[in-house]
Amino acid sequence: MLTSVDTDLLRVLADPLRLRIVTLLAEETLCTTHLIEETGARQTNLSNHLKVLREAGVVETEPCGRFTYYRLRPDVIASLAGQFADLAKTARTTAENNVKRSCP
Repeated sequence: MLTSVDTDLLRVLADPLRLRIVTLLAEETLCTTHLIEETGARQTNLSNHLKVLREAGVVETEPCGRFTYYRLRPDVIASLAGQFADLAKTARTTAENNVKRSCP
């Protein structure tokens, strides 16, 4: 069964800086200061990207004193990976069965 891939989430992750942030957060929980050091992005730019990731449900926050730590939500990434796995399975079945639409 063909499932559609979450295009909104793909748009969120398509940005190179956001993808870099997600990659870093897959390895460890980081605060904004760490992310600025790792990415070289300006604080305001980074904060805007983190807001987009938060609103999309990709990351969650953890306040710690005057800092905010960010953590990747692996279930969201796993869900997207599952959607791609389903798409690949459908494509494989289509190729194996030589499914094609006839031309008029």
